[in-house]
Amino acid sequence: MPSTDAVTLSRIAVYPVKSLDPVYLEQAEIVENGGLSGDREYAIFDEDGNYVNGKRERATHQIRSSVALDDETIRLSAPEVEDYDGPVAGADDWLEAYFGYSVALRRDEAGGFPDDTVASGPTVISTQTLEAVASWYDGISVDEMRRRLRPNLELDAPEPFWEDTLFDSRDTRVDWSLGSASFIGVNPCQRCIVPTRDPETGESTPEFKETFMQKRAETMPPWSGGDWFDHYFRLMVNTKVPRLSWGETLSVGDEVSVSDIRAV
Repeated sequence: MPSTDAVTLSRIAVYPVKSLDPVYLEQAEIVENGGLSGDREYAIFDEDGNYVNGKRERATHQIRSSVALDDETIRLSAPEVEDYDGPVAGADDWLEAYFGYSVALRRDEAGGFPDDTVASGPTVISTQTLEAVASWYDGISVDEMRRRLRPNLELDAPEPFWEDTLFDSRDTRVDWSLGSASFIGVNPCQRCIVPTRDPETGESTPEFKETFMQKRAETMPPWSGGDWFDHYFRLMVNTKVPRLSWGETLSVGDEVSVSDIRAV
């Protein structure tokens, strides 16, 4: 088993517009669906109602965004278009000019647009894991790996992959807490194409997935897995938040406590 030394919350990130840049916070409130306030509250959609995101649209990676959560304004910049600086709700024209087709920025204040609608709580990883995974590649820094993987909650843990203790098998869930908030650890996140690309340019990194899967298998600690690893392109923990913890506030420095593994 991994070290039982104190594990604390070291970084909180929300992504106000799905697929765009993060905002880092010292505190964040848990909202109605178990996500974080302001996280993926907005998303870009095409005329057919499909997401315009990094998975489908490589050009998304080249957009730089800065959102002021308190007054709901946004700054957007990208190659070959003028910058936008104004209300988030007024950014549709800029986005259409950039993508070259009709899009709309929609908002869901209640729970946002989570990547996993079943395990809709914040995603969790440790700084030590980010450092280890970045070391698998030449020229990829820890910060770039953080931007590729896009976690919500980053832990300061005794060793890499400590967060794998927060899930177990497909038939079980792990109960744990962060400060006064309760969480349920569900599964290791199945990664999509986004981490394989440079987060600034959208260019694919050669052999990224192959290297990742090989190294993940080689470095898998004994506490990881259960029956989740039908393949090794999995990293980060998907969570749920019980209703009793909706409205709780997370703060950098909160301690993690793991309490129980139970059957689903």
